[in-house]
Amino acid sequence: MTTPDPLGVQIGAREIYDKLNGVERQLSDVDRKVDRLVAGHDGLRADIADVRADIADHEARVRTLERGRWPLPSLAALVSLAALVVGLLGLFTKGG
Repeated sequence: MTTPDPLGVQIGAREIYDKLNGVERQLSDVDRKVDRLVAGHDGLRADIADVRADIADHEARVRTLERGRWPLPSLAALVSLAALVVGLLGLFTKGG
């Protein structure tokens, strides 16, 4: 003979079966959500690759513009130096 449970709680096979079905449904819901997350992650990875390509293209364009602008300050310095030399020559030739 078996001793009765002191709390008087008995769980039958039907309750266990119903609970197992509930857990199975919840697990199925989680599985679908994980599949959606994985699909979204794959799309995100493609978007990130596009953004990286755009950044690389933008960086190349900026570098090209920077290379084209370097002569301007140098040219301005040379013109101002030439103006200074011409001014000094004019000052010394008139004074002498």
